[in-house]
Amino acid sequence: MQENRDQSREKFMQEAIKLAASNLNSGKGGPFGAIVVKNGEIIGRGANLVTSTNDPTAHAEIVAIRDACKNLNSFQLDGCEIYASCEPCPMCLGAIYWARPSHLYFAASREDAAKAGFDDSYIYQQVPLKPIDRDIKSLQLLQQDAVQVFTLWNASDQKIPY
Repeated sequence: MQENRDQSREKFMQEAIKLAASNLNSGKGGPFGAIVVKNGEIIGRGANLVTSTNDPTAHAEIVAIRDACKNLNSFQLDGCEIYASCEPCPMCLGAIYWARPSHLYFAASREDAAKAGFDDSYIYQQVPLKPIDRDIKSLQLLQQDAVQVFTLWNASDQKIPY
């Protein structure tokens, strides 16, 4: 049983890696691929499209999550698994947590990606800093005005929690 599960995981990871290689050959973006699987079926696919779409958020994992959510008609990936050709960057990792799949599998490490010129360590170093201490200075403005919107959200009977 475990051997079959491992073979399935490897098969799906190979699919994510194939997407990465295909994307490299197409010139549409970086060498990254990802798939979303539910009940043994691929329900979402994505490859890095950053340079071809001029969208810095068009990473393979984000594209795959968007595709899967559209196909499921849901904003969450309950009971799904994500297979990524590389360890997700901080942005993608955040998106994965918001999507709430049951598992994440990845092939190459962030260190492997850094050797290829995709070094996320800078972002990982910036995240824990206080906003004012980050290289992109962040300043909080109109907090009370924004908090009022949250108060309205909490009181709303039409909200859909996520």
